[in-house]
Amino acid sequence: MFARRRANWLYVPALALFAVFTVYPLVNGFILSLTNWNGYSAGRSFIGVDNYVRMLGDPIVGTALGNTFIYGIGSTVLQQIIGLALALALDRAIRGRNIARAIIYLPVLVSPVVMGTMYYLFFAYNYGGLNDVVVALGGERVAWLSDAGSAIAIIVIVNSLQFVGISMVIYLAGLQSIPTVYYEASRVDGAGAWQRFVGITVPLLQPAFATSIVLNLIGGLKLFDVIRVMTAGGPGYSTESMSTLISRFYFDNQSAGYASAVGIVLFLIIAVFTLGLNTWFNRRRLEL
Repeated sequence: MFARRRANWLYVPALALFAVFTVYPLVNGFILSLTNWNGYSAGRSFIGVDNYVRMLGDPIVGTALGNTFIYGIGSTVLQQIIGLALALALDRAIRGRNIARAIIYLPVLVSPVVMGTMYYLFFAYNYGGLNDVVVALGGERVAWLSDAGSAIAIIVIVNSLQFVGISMVIYLAGLQSIPTVYYEASRVDGAGAWQRFVGITVPLLQPAFATSIVLNLIGGLKLFDVIRVMTAGGPGYSTESMSTLISRFYFDNQSAGYASAVGIVLFLIIAVFTLGLNTWFNRRRLEL
């Protein structure tokens, strides 16, 4: 009993750190969202929910909100498809698979700012690597990052390629935890490769699916660095996300209160998605 009580006390430092670095900033941000503070002066006035009402009619916030869902969901879908395919390929006993795994995971260790800069130089209108190839083939330069549609698609692809290694590692761990006896028994019963994948691999990868999807979705919904480096939210506000909009409102417009309100909304969106997905995956696991 004494040992258990002593172990419980070990949670106190962790809870204290959580309160200082998570709960306090969140509460303070919510309080700031109810003011008209400009982020610099000492004075601030309480304005209630005016910032939230303002967001309802702000087309810039509407655009950023839509883009945030595209970045989050689009990146998540791509990372699951590519990550699972890579995991299935590199789970086999093939020569050089460890090197291939390391190469695929390597971009995860690179700063998103560096990654965004590299791809910006690749897609740049003048002197961009891709346009140089297009011109060499007899075509004309394309403003890849000046069109909202193509810029958003490129940002989703770049973010997916950088962090697909996380999904690959998660799925590899899941695949290696599946007992081989299941596959051997299914082969004896005459099951083909697709039947084994659908009947054994997919159901037993449910925990890996849950972990990978939730992590990737959170990262996509709060995407900031790559957007800031590649398009700075432009042209206009067409590629803004909620995260980049927070920075723009705070530093460019000196509207810290409004920026805080946008941040609270983004937090709620991520919380709802995370809780919803975790609940759904838990129910699926119980059904299995």
